[in-house]
Amino acid sequence: MTRLGIVIGSTRPGRRAEVVARWVHAAGQRHAAVVAGDATLEVIDLADHDLPLLDEPVPAIRGNYRHAHTRKWAATVGAFDGFVFVTPEYNHSFPAALKNAIDFLYAEWNDKAAGFVSYGGLGGVRAVEHLRTTLAEVKVATVRAQVSLSKYTDVALFTDPGNWSPAPAQEAALHTLLDEVLAWSRALKTLRAPG
Repeated sequence: MTRLGIVIGSTRPGRRAEVVARWVHAAGQRHAAVVAGDATLEVIDLADHDLPLLDEPVPAIRGNYRHAHTRKWAATVGAFDGFVFVTPEYNHSFPAALKNAIDFLYAEWNDKAAGFVSYGGLGGVRAVEHLRTTLAEVKVATVRAQVSLSKYTDVALFTDPGNWSPAPAQEAALHTLLDEVLAWSRALKTLRAPG
């Protein structure tokens, strides 16, 4: 079975990322691999991990985690085969809380796949471009398919998130993204297998 984590990439009060992540999870339950029992989707909320600004004295690449919050975060990330990052765009990039969460770890990210569901004025695409380069440094392979939610086409997400209803085309795009993340996650799992 392939385990995918849906990472809520914002901890900001009033964030829309939680609403979007709930939609990703619900729509993902209708994906063929999940229905067949070949994959699972779980939400990972950064707000639940209470990570301070990077406070590990040793670089993450060494894997010598001194703090309990880092070890807890490492166990969470390490349990998944791939990820769907839900991220807003803040000032042409992704949130500092998400960058901090990535920087805490190294090996736990290695040889896994990721896709992106972004939102913002221009659909959050600039945030994803920055996120792709950051994840490449921790050896996460990112897929091409992406879901971008814009304040011009998904108005309710930004004005009345409780009443936001994504278009059917967005669920189709999400399923394409999941197809790619699942395929890459399965392929990359062979690199992590003890040999």
